Amino acid sequence: MKTETTIQGLTASLAPARNTKKMIGFVPTMGNLHEGHLTLVRAAKKICDIVVVSIFVNPIQFGAGEDFDSYPRTLEQDSRLLADVGCDIIFAPSVEQMYGSQPRLTNISVGQITDDLCGKSRPGHFDGVAVVVTKLFNIVQPDYAFFGQKDYQQLAVIRQFVQDLNIPLEVIGVPIVRAEDGLALSSRNGYLSAEQREIAPTIYRLLKQAEQSLQEGKALSEVLANISAQLTQAGFVVDYVEARQPNLQSVEQFDRNLVLFVAAKLGSTRLIDNLEVDFKT
Repeated sequence: MKTETTIQGLTASLAPARNTKKMIGFVPTMGNLHEGHLTLVRAAKKICDIVVVSIFVNPIQFGAGEDFDSYPRTLEQDSRLLADVGCDIIFAPSVEQMYGSQPRLTNISVGQITDDLCGKSRPGHFDGVAVVVTKLFNIVQPDYAFFGQKDYQQLAVIRQFVQDLNIPLEVIGVPIVRAEDGLALSSRNGYLSAEQREIAPTIYRLLKQAEQSLQEGKALSEVLANISAQLTQAGFVVDYVEARQPNLQSVEQFDRNLVLFVAAKLGSTRLIDNLEVDFKT
């Protein structure tokens, strides 16, 4: 496994694979890796000849007061984990390598599907994601890119601009990886205290209860309100509890497949989760 820190070095390392028309898979990350990230790498290994994992904490997707400075940087540990699952190349650039020393004058914004959910409480976040992912796609030039479905809105945004901008790759979503108690794996789970970690799986438990309630015929509005009330009672500060169609368009009742979304803070830690619910006629 190689580690490259420059665009020039990565391009040189990938040249033999390109020259022999090998399939290149790409997993963008911000490091501090966990089993969810490793699952993405394993998925990439199944269909690609070469797998590149980027580790880059992207400053332009963090808002004022968010955790950019404190976000864990664990490259040595991440490298060991990636070597164990067969990663071929780590791309770990600096901020200057990614953005240069001159002001950035170009932005990428995806409309409509970034207006609510996490986009409402994190203005500019998805613009920052779109810019860095586009840059990484241009640098790596993969055939396939792999993203976790825990960040469902982010996945939808990436699929949208890949389609809109005719970026020549296929985006593959990989199901959420959970701890045994149901908590969706996230690098930010490490911020939780022991007591908060015991409470955190409440989100998934309530999502599963909501799925059952919907299948039993309860009104969608009532089910969403119940999730919010129970999260608040458990000690969460709720950002949103919403339902959307899989394409993130609005839905008023459970008469089609939908996705339940939750974002809530537990202490200072913001947790997100989602659950796909199939409509059974």
